[in-house]
Amino acid sequence: MALTQRLQIRQSQALVMTPQLMQAIKLLQLSNLDLVAYVEAELERNPLLDQSAEDERAPAEAGAEPVPDHAPPAGDTWNAGATETSGSRIEDALDTRTEDVFPDDAEVPRPRAADGPAGYSEWAAVGAGGRDDGEYNLEAFVPAETTLADWLREQLTLTVTQPAQRMIGQYLIDLVDEAGYISGDLDSAAEKLGTSVAEIETVLGALQSFDPPGICARNLAECLTLQLKELNRFDPAIAALIGRLDLLAKRDFAALKKVCAVADEDLADMIAEIRRLNPKPGLAFGSATVQPIVPDVFVRSGPDGGWIVELNSDTLPKVLVNQSYYAEVSATARRDTDKSYLAECLQSATWLVRALDQRARTILKVANEIVRQQDGFFAHGVEHLRPLNLKTVAEAISMHESTVSRVTANKYMATSRGIFELKYFFTSAIAASHGGEAHSAEAVRHRIKQLIDAETAADVLSDDTIVDKLRESGIDIARRTVAKYREALRIPSSVQRRREKQAVPVA
Repeated sequence: MALTQRLQIRQSQALVMTPQLMQAIKLLQLSNLDLVAYVEAELERNPLLDQSAEDERAPAEAGAEPVPDHAPPAGDTWNAGATETSGSRIEDALDTRTEDVFPDDAEVPRPRAADGPAGYSEWAAVGAGGRDDGEYNLEAFVPAETTLADWLREQLTLTVTQPAQRMIGQYLIDLVDEAGYISGDLDSAAEKLGTSVAEIETVLGALQSFDPPGICARNLAECLTLQLKELNRFDPAIAALIGRLDLLAKRDFAALKKVCAVADEDLADMIAEIRRLNPKPGLAFGSATVQPIVPDVFVRSGPDGGWIVELNSDTLPKVLVNQSYYAEVSATARRDTDKSYLAECLQSATWLVRALDQRARTILKVANEIVRQQDGFFAHGVEHLRPLNLKTVAEAISMHESTVSRVTANKYMATSRGIFELKYFFTSAIAASHGGEAHSAEAVRHRIKQLIDAETAADVLSDDTIVDKLRESGIDIARRTVAKYREALRIPSSVQRRREKQAVPVA
């Protein structure tokens, strides 16, 4: 067979990943916080994008109109007409001046001298975060939160006087994590500082005497030892107990009695003493602020017995395309580069508004289908959670599985039973023992926890026994699956639970 070269024309269809399509896909999987950050960056980059005024959100927030399943997402600024509502068009639509609708754009008169004592406006501007409207911010008077490192440095200044040891102490304080433990290696610290390990340990001993007790420990045993020494409770028996924390974790009290050579009552007192200690003393000081979860979707019961699904409009960025500004600037543009730049900005702004609109509609559509599929969960609880996968939802709403996967990532739903991630409702199926309807894996985990919580000291359930009870309830499950679910719930084995329940009660 001879190889030849020739030209041939073919017609075919292919999906091209344009930058706009990649942007829309990226927006789908962003959380509400990441989406706000992304939109703010676009507002800074694109001069044709404007942020919607807060006054436009007032009607949506004041009204208690539920969002039906077939309606567009909450927030009127998402429709196509919103891209043309700016500048003079707003004045014509509202029959008022722009300064009345957008007070931030108007000039704010400065307070007169008669409005307050001399120098009040200057004091308010500095003390109230730059505001000179006569309302100072009380948060400006709240002192800064003391961190663990600052607290240790203050004690280091008062305790250690030698400059070399202070430098070592500063280095060791930088190695302390938020829980209060030294995370570095003393040998490497001595090598970097050009000193001996003995000198490092001397300074470390001084740091371990600081407040709070147990700080700057290298492990849990040392942390507990430091606290017990501070309380003058570190005797040979409790030292032996600290040396075998692995047995305490396994609830092997019989072995602990032999190691410590004490009676049952003494062992119970020592365990109670350890439980009163703080395993993470550094957490008493300021740490990173925990960001609360803001739901993307609200689900509440409707008057007809169904469910009303609506988007959280507070998580949807409100952006507009400033068409009037584009018309004004493009009329004065003379160079081709300027015209090309303005055209690119207009196209990017218009596509962003459409992508945000499509994102909101897609989230609402997926949430509606999840609520429809998991109606039993919302009505009766986790026991009635059905098996559900991405393919089922994707086929029901005529979308691709990857789209549903991106929509459910980092999105949360607020219900009467709590706030859940959308991925929570997608669980694998556990077959029924008598050929009935399959059970959700999450519902089976909940059932296992109920069985273990109801057991007594005389009747501790093994994994095999749990399998038998679940099969009696119509759930066909293997023993290794029960063990996997139990470990995921952080429930110890039946041997450890029996030791804990049959041991002497610890105060």
